[in-house]
Amino acid sequence: MIKGVLKLGTLATFLRPLGPAPSPPPALGAGGGGGGGGGGGGGGGGDPSYSAYPTSSPPSSPSAYPKRSGTKATHKLKKTKQSSLDDSTFGQAYRAAYATIYDRNDYAAAIEQLKALGHDDHPNVANLIGYSYRKLGDYKLSQVWYERALKADPSHVLTWQYYGLWQIEQGNRDQAQYHLSRIAAICGIDCEEYRSLAAALEKPPGTGLVY
Repeated sequence: MIKGVLKLGTLATFLRPLGPAPSPPPALGAGGGGGGGGGGGGGGGGDPSYSAYPTSSPPSSPSAYPKRSGTKATHKLKKTKQSSLDDSTFGQAYRAAYATIYDRNDYAAAIEQLKALGHDDHPNVANLIGYSYRKLGDYKLSQVWYERALKADPSHVLTWQYYGLWQIEQGNRDQAQYHLSRIAAICGIDCEEYRSLAAALEKPPGTGLVY
């Protein structure tokens, strides 16, 4: 049920910035994942490695939220990135890759589609590539892409959330908690990203995550 909510919310968020299209579709920290802290470390956490996770609030564009559900964060993307998101060709191709991930669960194909967009440094694109690698079990490459997304936009709340899930699966609960604090600083404790990661942290260690 959480997965379904996340999928619908994220897609709606992304589509909102794209424009006309109807809304269909970490951090560093110590130990690797948290933004502020260090860049992620492989098993020790490090996903949004972007080595320094700034606390500055960033872009709020659709590009900031790939797959997260109803997020309340308000970022504003830089015009260059925003324009690429508003481009109909890019938007359609992105939505196709999004569907490949969330409707078909074909992560390998989605990675190829996303890389073919030619916007590897776009936070939405990099985050979904990281998510796809995580679902394929390649945590090292997943971390690389999460960190890339955060480097492009340190306030990309969806990446902080996804990277936080990465941290939990790697056993880095302290790092995941740091990611949760970053999300709270960006969009508060009522946004979907915060609630989702908080719920995952409440599960007993070792519990498999389905999102």
